[in-house]
Order: sequence, then structure tokens, then C-alpha cells
Amino acid sequence: MADNTKTRPVSRPGENMKLIEALQYRLPLAAKLSILHRASGLIMLGLLPFVIWLFDKSVSSEVSYDAFTSAFVAGIGFVPAVIVKLAVLGLIWSFLHHAFAGVRHLWMDATHSVTKQQGHSSAVVVFAASLVLTVLLGAKLFGLF
Repeated sequence: MADNTKTRPVSRPGENMKLIEALQYRLPLAAKLSILHRASGLIMLGLLPFVIWLFDKSVSSEVSYDAFTSAFVAGIGFVPAVIVKLAVLGLIWSFLHHAFAGVRHLWMDATHSVTKQQGHSSAVVVFAASLVLTVLLGAKLFGLF
């Protein structure tokens, strides 16, 4: 058995771990994916009023639809269009990442695929799929094609 005391921070018995000690841990890719899964859920929750406003503007009437499309061209009030597009791009990433990571968790629960190698390889697939689709949809959002 390998001695890991040199690579892991050590607290004294009875003491709580300090933040600087916790930051020295190198998290596996699956743990980073899990943290980002939670963060993407918080992003979607925080931007929910923006999503509701976008939906309302897009379906209420033709005039409101024009206001919706102008938000991506001229911005909203003092907020420039590029900030609106970046917020939507953040929503796109958070939705895709949250959906793929959720499917990964469901798959792992259903198939009992809980080895380190399966966790790592499925995390790589989730990161790759969500980032590739985010880049493609972001390119469409910013008018590159």
C-alpha cells in the first residue's frame, strides 16, 4: 500500500480542515463534473426569470416577438446585445451540461456502473458532448453560420 501522506494535506486530530488544505486536493474528473452539475442547476435557477421573460416575449404577440429578436441585435435597455447573447450561451451550456450529467447519473444508477474507470470515461463523454454542442449552438447564436 502506497504512503500518501506526502501528497495529502494532514490536519491535526480533532481540528477541522482549513480551506487552504481542502484546496490542495486534486479532484478526479468525475468529481469536477458533479460540482459543475450542481453549478449548472444553480445557473439555470438563477436565470429562470430571464428565461420566463424571453419565453413571454417570444410568444405573446408579433410586437413582443420583435422586441425579443431586437434583444439579440440591439440589447435590452442599457445591456448590450453581446451580454444578452453571453447570458443565453451560459443558459445553453448549463442546460446541456445538466442534461448530459443527469443522464449519466441515471445511467450509473440503473446499470450500477460505479467503477473509477467507468466514472472517468463517462465524465469525459459528458464534458465533450456538452462542450461541443455548446460551441456549435454558440456559433449559431453569434451568427457564425
